[in-house]
Amino acid sequence: MKFTCPKNEITKAIQINTKAISNKPQMPILSGIYIHAENNILSIETTDYDIGIICKITANVQEEGAIVVPGRYFSDVIKTLPGDTIELSSNNEQNTITIKSNTAKFNLLSMSATDFPKIQKLESDNNITIRSNILTDLIRKTSFACSSEMVRPIFTGCLLELNNIELTMAATNTHRLAVKKEIMDNNDITVSSKLIIPAKILNDLSSLLNADIPINIDITYSHNQISFTYENIYIVSRLIEGQFPDYTNVIPPNFDTVATIQTHDLQEAIDRVSLISRSNQYNIINLDFTAENLLLSSNNPEIGKAEENISIKLNGQPINISFNAKYILDVLKYIDTDELNFSFNQPTTPASIKSINDDMFIYVVTPVRQNK
Repeated sequence: MKFTCPKNEITKAIQINTKAISNKPQMPILSGIYIHAENNILSIETTDYDIGIICKITANVQEEGAIVVPGRYFSDVIKTLPGDTIELSSNNEQNTITIKSNTAKFNLLSMSATDFPKIQKLESDNNITIRSNILTDLIRKTSFACSSEMVRPIFTGCLLELNNIELTMAATNTHRLAVKKEIMDNNDITVSSKLIIPAKILNDLSSLLNADIPINIDITYSHNQISFTYENIYIVSRLIEGQFPDYTNVIPPNFDTVATIQTHDLQEAIDRVSLISRSNQYNIINLDFTAENLLLSSNNPEIGKAEENISIKLNGQPINISFNAKYILDVLKYIDTDELNFSFNQPTTPASIKSINDDMFIYVVTPVRQNK
């Protein structure tokens, strides 16, 4: 195999593909990057069996063929090469590749392409198309609420519900819940499904979809897999098996007390007050709501105390309630309005945080019991 291609194109493709390389691969071949050169197209593939990625770029292919290159070293070499063009050739007899760019030359050991588990594209009649800006908004406003612990895998993923033209994504770690809804701009869609997608692949996908101009993402899914296709990129992932809990039961139908607060003021105050509680295991801050003020406080016997007052508008009875500060700060990043509604019933029952006049996004968080 022998080809030349622009350095920036292959570098970008390799960076995307490394998201499907495990830090602890099940077998050595999975630490590699599969490159197939044919008809002036490079097909670059990686997989860890849970996720598979294919990127295609154009190249000047002098000799067609396929090779598996060592993923980490190949990525590092490509990024640091001095020229604008990469020339790569392989020697199958010696199991090596030669990489040239400007004045630099590298020789790396390679692996046999026949040993690589080729990615099979998902074939299914279940297909939808969604704009990238809609998909990223669903992801960023929910995936942060997932659990990072694999003890209960179902909570490490986001539930995607497709119900005709309405899309709903929900995520929970059992202490908090984030639910975001969107209306599809394609009213011809008449599917209804529930899929649990690993948060990791969603976050990786969201980080790739950062273009200013929205593009179409083609989604195909089966009972145990889902794929995302756009431009020259194909990503396929396993779905998480199991029954996602009925999250609608967690959302209180109404609230006795609603505080309207400036989003920025709340975010800044919690950030400061939690400096004292942050080293504590539960990072607890206390919120004392009165008619026109919110007193935020934290106490750590080994460090000290912190207090701060901010102005609010309270509709309902005063309430004193405590939370894990991180669980409040996390959602404030995704409140898009200057003001928010912080709603409560009792000091021990779930509270909610919502943007003003936005019924498409809700966050529900469980308070921390206070020691009397």
